[in-house]
Amino acid sequence: MFDRALNTLLSRPLHRVAHRLVAAGWRANQMTWTGFALGMLALPLIALGHPQWALLSMALNRLADGLDGAMARQTRPTDRGAFLDVSLDFLFYASIPLAFALAEPAHNALPAAVLIYSFIGTASTFLAFAVLAAKRGLASTAFPGKGFYYLGGLTESAETMAVFVLMCLMPAWFAALAYGFAALCALTTVTRIVAGIRGLGTD
Repeated sequence: MFDRALNTLLSRPLHRVAHRLVAAGWRANQMTWTGFALGMLALPLIALGHPQWALLSMALNRLADGLDGAMARQTRPTDRGAFLDVSLDFLFYASIPLAFALAEPAHNALPAAVLIYSFIGTASTFLAFAVLAAKRGLASTAFPGKGFYYLGGLTESAETMAVFVLMCLMPAWFAALAYGFAALCALTTVTRIVAGIRGLGTD
């Protein structure tokens, strides 16, 4: 819901940093993999009872996620880069509830499973529409810089990360936050299904 506004706000500073990184020899895919590795450090940190330290790992992951796109636009965006970006993002997102389940299985396993299930709904509708939109030659006006059709929704990257931050700051509230965000993800899934039916026709 807030991704478009944040992308606009951060585009200039990310562009400047990306320009320096490209000049230093970095490539977008290298940044994507580096960000993924940094983000995945949050899993053992949370699982071992250090969720506050995981915030740094998550912040670096999101920074890298913004930089890889800016770097790609300054060089040559590729389908492989877009594929890696979205695939590794979804793996990172799913790792956070898994980490809380590992930290406190008795209390967190069920809400973590429900949240990950809700991620399947948002991710599958997102990707299915992107595939069919590409087949029909549709382009997103809201996110024109993306490598595929970016179908927005109530729960996007910004909202997901905000909930993850709250979970790390208040781990005892994980179950309530997980169930609440899962409900919002369910609404996103429904709205994307409706948008998909309308955007692709009812035949």
